[in-house]
Amino acid sequence: MSAAVHSRPRRRQDTGVTARPEHSKESPLAVHAMTVAYNKKPVLWDVDYDAPPKQLISIVGPNGAGKSTFIKACLGLVPSASGQVEFWGDVYKRSRHRIGYVPQRESVDWDFPVSALDVVCMGRYRKIGWCRPVTRKHKRAAMECLERVGMASLAKRQISQLSGGQQQRVFLARALAQESDLYFMDEPFAGVDAATERAIVDVLRELRASGKTVIVVHHDLQTVREYFDHVILLNMRVVASGDVATVFTEENLQRTYGGRLTLLSEASEAIAQAASGRR
Repeated sequence: MSAAVHSRPRRRQDTGVTARPEHSKESPLAVHAMTVAYNKKPVLWDVDYDAPPKQLISIVGPNGAGKSTFIKACLGLVPSASGQVEFWGDVYKRSRHRIGYVPQRESVDWDFPVSALDVVCMGRYRKIGWCRPVTRKHKRAAMECLERVGMASLAKRQISQLSGGQQQRVFLARALAQESDLYFMDEPFAGVDAATERAIVDVLRELRASGKTVIVVHHDLQTVREYFDHVILLNMRVVASGDVATVFTEENLQRTYGGRLTLLSEASEAIAQAASGRR
C-alpha cells in the first residue's frame, strides 16, 4: 500500500560532476546536470535547478516532458544516468527524514484493506519506528492531519470506499503526518472536485506559512499564477524557472510546449555518442 519513500534504489553516480557555485547549500533542493534515460531514450536531459526555500513551486510542461520523472529521480525512485541531487547541501539518505512525498493517486493500490486513519499513521513510521505499535500519541497526530483536510469523520472508512477526491485528501494528510520540511506532490489536483482542490490549496498555503517548501507537478496552466509563487517550465530540461510573475510568460510557455522533437533528437544523438565513446 505504502507509496512513501522507504527504499532508495541504487543510483549511478557521475563522479566527474562537481556542483557549481550557484547551487546554494541553503536550497532545499539543488539539482546539477541530472540526466535520466529509459532504455537509452532520454527523459530528462542535463537538468540544473535550485529550489527557493519556503515557496510553493509548480512544475509545468507538456505530457511526456519528464515532470513526474524529475520528482522520482530526485527521490531516487528511478536511477539517474548522471548528475547530482542535494537537499540542503546534503545527500538524500541523510535528508530523507525532512522530505515528504505524495505520489499520483493512480499509482496506489487503494484496494489494500486499511482505513483512512491507518494510511495517515503510515506517515508517522519514521517517528514510531519500524515494527513498533502505533501509540495513542501518533494516532492523535494522524487524526489532527485528517481534520486539516476535512476527513476526520471518515477516519475509520476503508480507503477503497472513498471517492477519488477523498482518497487524495487522505494521502495529503499522510504527507502532513510526516512533518517534513520539503514536500513533493505529483499532480495532487488531478481528477478531484472543486471542494477538494480548495482544501488542497488551503493546506499548501498553511505549509508555506509554516516555513515549508512544496514542489508540485501541476497541469492546469490557468491556476499557476493563483496557486504558486515559483514555477519550473520543464520539457526534458528546464526551459525557464523563477518567480511566477516574471517567468510564467507566453514566450516561455511557447518555448516549453514546442520544439520537443528537435530537443529529443539532439539528446538521443548525444547519449548515443557518449555510449560509443565508452566502448
